[in-house]
Amino acid sequence: MVVQVANSIYETQTTEIAKQLLDATRQKRSFFAQMRDQMRWDDKLLAWAMSNPGLRVQLFRFIDALPALQSKTEIARHLQDYLGDESVELPAALKNLLNFANPDSMPGQLAASTVSTAVETLANKYIAGATIKQVIKTIERLRKDKMAFTLDLLGEAVITETEAQSYLERYLDLMEQLTQEAKQWSTIPSIDQADGEELPQVQVSVKLTAFYSQFDPLDPEVSKKRVCDRIRILLRRAQELGAAVHFDMEQYVYKDMTLGILKDLLMEDEFRDRTDLGITLQAYLRDSKGDLKDIITWAKERGNPLTVRLVKGAYWDQETIKSLQNHWQQPVYNQKSATDANFEEMTQLLLENHQYLYAAIGSHNVRSQAKAIAIAEQLNIPRRHFEMQVLYGMGDQLAKALVQRGHRVRVYAPYGELLPGMAYLIRRLLENTANSSFLRQSLEERPVEELIAPPVVDEEPVETLHATSLQFANAPDTDYAQTDAREKAQTALETVRQQLGKTYYPLINGDYQPTPETVDSVNPSNPSEIIGKVGLLSIDQAETALNAAKSAFPGWRRTPVKQRADILRQAAELMEGRREELSAWICLEVGKALREADAEVSEAIDFCRYYASEMERLEGGYIYDVAGETNRYVYQPRGIAVVISPWNFPLAIATGMTVAALVAGNCTLLKPAEASSVIAAKLAEILVEAGIPQGVFQYVPGKGSQVGAYMVKHPDTHLIAFTGSQEVGCRIYADAAMVQPGQTHLKRVIAEMGGKNGIIVDESADLDQAVAGVVQSAFGYSGQKCSACSRVIVLDPIYNTFIERLIEATRSLNIGAAELPSTQVGPVIDATARNRIQDYIEKGRQEAEIAVECQVPETGYFVSPTIFTNVSPDAKIAQAEIFGPVVAVIRVKDFPDALTVANGTNYALTGGLYSRTPSHIDQASTEFEVGNLYINRTITGAIVSRQPFGGFKLSGVGSKAGGPDYLLQFLEPRTITENIQRQGFAPIEGVD
Repeated sequence: MVVQVANSIYETQTTEIAKQLLDATRQKRSFFAQMRDQMRWDDKLLAWAMSNPGLRVQLFRFIDALPALQSKTEIARHLQDYLGDESVELPAALKNLLNFANPDSMPGQLAASTVSTAVETLANKYIAGATIKQVIKTIERLRKDKMAFTLDLLGEAVITETEAQSYLERYLDLMEQLTQEAKQWSTIPSIDQADGEELPQVQVSVKLTAFYSQFDPLDPEVSKKRVCDRIRILLRRAQELGAAVHFDMEQYVYKDMTLGILKDLLMEDEFRDRTDLGITLQAYLRDSKGDLKDIITWAKERGNPLTVRLVKGAYWDQETIKSLQNHWQQPVYNQKSATDANFEEMTQLLLENHQYLYAAIGSHNVRSQAKAIAIAEQLNIPRRHFEMQVLYGMGDQLAKALVQRGHRVRVYAPYGELLPGMAYLIRRLLENTANSSFLRQSLEERPVEELIAPPVVDEEPVETLHATSLQFANAPDTDYAQTDAREKAQTALETVRQQLGKTYYPLINGDYQPTPETVDSVNPSNPSEIIGKVGLLSIDQAETALNAAKSAFPGWRRTPVKQRADILRQAAELMEGRREELSAWICLEVGKALREADAEVSEAIDFCRYYASEMERLEGGYIYDVAGETNRYVYQPRGIAVVISPWNFPLAIATGMTVAALVAGNCTLLKPAEASSVIAAKLAEILVEAGIPQGVFQYVPGKGSQVGAYMVKHPDTHLIAFTGSQEVGCRIYADAAMVQPGQTHLKRVIAEMGGKNGIIVDESADLDQAVAGVVQSAFGYSGQKCSACSRVIVLDPIYNTFIERLIEATRSLNIGAAELPSTQVGPVIDATARNRIQDYIEKGRQEAEIAVECQVPETGYFVSPTIFTNVSPDAKIAQAEIFGPVVAVIRVKDFPDALTVANGTNYALTGGLYSRTPSHIDQASTEFEVGNLYINRTITGAIVSRQPFGGFKLSGVGSKAGGPDYLLQFLEPRTITENIQRQGFAPIEGVD
C-alpha cells in the first residue's frame, strides 16, 4: 500500500519556494566552466562512481586505503588490485591510465600521481582545511558570502584516554584561535545578529563519545561522569570566549545515552540559561520524532531555548548492517522517502515550538528546505529562532540561493588531515553518488515536478530487511543501549546473589545423588564469595551413571529424531526465558563481563536450535538408487558419549557438545570443569525441564584426573567430546586409543585444544580498527579464550605508530569485578591460573621488553593486561599458550615474513589480518594456517552456523563446532543395499 504525506496548509507555499530555489541552483554555467570541469579527474571519478555500481564500491575502497599508502609504487599497486578486477567495468580513460605492467614504471607512477591528486582535490571539496590557517581562509570566504559556520574537528577514533584528553585540548585551542581571529572580522548583520541580539561568530560541533574512550551504554553512570567532567571544561571556556557549542549525534547505539547526558548536564544551574548550545536529531531513525517530542517537553521545563539541528543521518549503511548482523530491530527507515517524510513532520513540529527550541534545518534537498521556509514564513518565526544548514562542499548553490532569500545559513565545515578525515569523506561520497541522493537526482536534471513532489512512502513494517543469505537465524544478543535491558541485567544479578551457596549434586539416572566429597565454587572477582558447593562424583557413582546410560540407550536411539530435536528447541526457549539469570551466573562463577556472558547465552541457544535442525536434515540420509537396486546411506547413534567441558565457556561449549551428542541419539554424561560446575548444573536443570528422559542425560561433576579419566577409559564409552588444554586433550586422545578388556569398538575423540593465535597488521591497515580489534581480541575475558589473540605481527613501516596506540588503548581499559558495568578486563579463573600467567610474564621479562602493566584490584584473581614488544618469534611467550591477558608484539619486514611468523607455532586455531591490500587478503586466505581466519575484525566470538569454529595441527581434532559436519562425528554411517528384482522383474522409473 502506498501512502502520500497529506497536503498541509504549507504545501502550496512549499512548492512555490522549492521551484524558486531549484531554479536558482540550476543556473547555467559558462561554456568554459563546463569544459574545465570535464577535464578534472576528481569530477570524472565521481561521475564514474555514479554510473557504475561495481566501480563505485572498488573505487571507494581504494580511496579509503589511500592515505595509509606511503609511496607512489604502493598507490599504483593498490590501484590495480582494486580496479583491475575483471568484474569491474572500467571507463576507457581509467582503463588507459591503469594500463601499466609494473607499479614502479613511469606509467605506474603517473597513474598514482593522477589519482592521488584527484582524491586530494575531492577531499578539499568536503574538508575545509588541514591546518588552522587554511580553515581561517575558508571561514573568511564563507563570511564574505554571508554564511556562518560550525567547525567539526576530524580525527582518529578515540580509543585511548590520551586521545580523549587531546580531543578536548584541540577544541579548546581551536576556539581560542578562532575567537582571537574573530576580533578582526567585521560584523555581518545577516549572520552575526538577529532580532537585536548579537550571535556568536564562532561555533564548534563536538561528538560526545570522543570525550571518553570507553564510552559505553552498558556503563551509563561512569561514562556520563567522565564525559561531563571534560564537557564542563569545554562549555566554561566557550562561554568565556563567546563561542557556541553544538553536539553532534552519532551512531544509534549512543543516541539515548547522548540525549540523556545532555539533558541532565544542560539542566545544571551553571548551564541552564545558556542559549548558545545545541543538539542534533537524525530523521532517518524511526524513533526520532518521539525524541523530539521529549526534548520539547524538556525544553519547556528548562525555560531557555537551545538549538536542535535536524538532519537526515549519515550512518544508514552502518546501522542497517549492524541490525542485520545482530538480528536486532532495524532503527532506520529503509526508504529514503520515509526519511524525507519524517524530516518534514519533524521540521513542522520543531518550528511550531520555536519559542522553546531554535531550529537548524540541515538538508541539501530543496523541498525539505522549502518546507521549512514555508512554515517559518507562515508562522512569522523570528530570525533568531531559525536557520538553514548545509555541509561544506555540498549544496553550495542551494546555500547561496538561501542567502539570497535573506535566511541565515550555516555551513558545517570539517577540519583536519586527510587520513583521519577519510571516514567522513567516504560518507560524503556515498551520499553524493547514491541513487536516492537529491543532489545526484538534481544533477541528472530530473523533472522539476518530480524533485519537489511530496515524499511518497510505501508502508513498511518495522523490520523489512533480513539477512536472507543466512538460512539459520541466530539468537540476538541483548542490546544494552536499551534501558530496560540494563535494568533486567541488574535485577538478575541481585536475584542470583540471593541464591548463592547452595549445594549441587550429580544427576544420576534422573536423581540428584549426594556425594562423599564437595568442593566450593567461588567468584574469581571475590574468592570469599561462594557461588555454590558442588558434589564430586565418586568412581562407584561414575560406574552407576555409565550403567544407567547403557540401559537408556536402546530406547533413546529409537526415539524419533523430531522428538529429540523438539527437546533441544524447548531447551533453547527455556534458556531464552532465563537469559538474564544465566548471564548473571556466568558473570559471577567464572568472572566473565556481562556483555560477553550474554553472548555466551546466545551461543548456547544457537547450538540447541542449529543441531536440532541439522539432525533433522541428516535423518533422511542419502539415496543412490539404480534400476533394480535401492541404496540408502543412513546414520545411527554411536552409544555413550562423555562430554568434558571447559570453564571458559561454561554454558555455550557445555551445551554445544552435550546437545549434539543427545540429538544424534547418544546417551550423554556431562563432566564440567570444577570451576564452572554450578553453571553446568543450571544447564542440567534446563535439559531435564525440556524433557530429556532419565539416564539419557546425566550431570556428573568430578575430578578430571580421577572420574574423568575413569570414564574416558571405560569400555562402554563410545565417544569423548573434549574442550580444554593441549596437555589434557592429548592424554585423552592417547587413553581413548587403547582398547580396554571387553571393549568391542574404537572410541571417537573430538578435541578442541587451544591456540597461539596471531593477528597480522600490515602497512595498509586501518589503525583505528586494528588497535581496537587487537585490544578486544587479546584482553576480552582476560585473554581466557582459546581464540584469543596472544601474538600481534606488525609490519615495520607502521610498527611504532601501532605500538604507541596499542599501549595507550590498553592503559585506558577498566579493570575490575566482572559484574561492574564499567569492567572490560575482569579476573582470571583462579589462583593457579593467576600464578601460572605471572610466571610466564616473569619469563617474558627475560626475553623481551615489557611495554604495559596496569594496576589491578587487590581482591580477586587479577592479572594486568600485559604487552611485550621486540619479541622474537621463537621466544617462549611467542610460542606457549599462556591463556591470559598477555600479548607478544613481533616486528616483521614484509608480508611474506609475517605469514611465516604467523604459521610458526604448533597451533592452527584462529588468526586475523588487518589490511586494505587485496593481494594480502587473498594470500592470507590461502596461506594463513588457521581453522578460522578473520579479516579486518576481531578474532574471537565465532557465531554458530555463520562461523563454524575449530582448528587443526595441535589445536584439535574433529570437525568444526556449529558447522554442517559437526553432528557426523556423533553418528555412525551405514549403507543399506537391497536387490529389488523379483524373478528378473523390477520397476523402472519412467517406464510404463
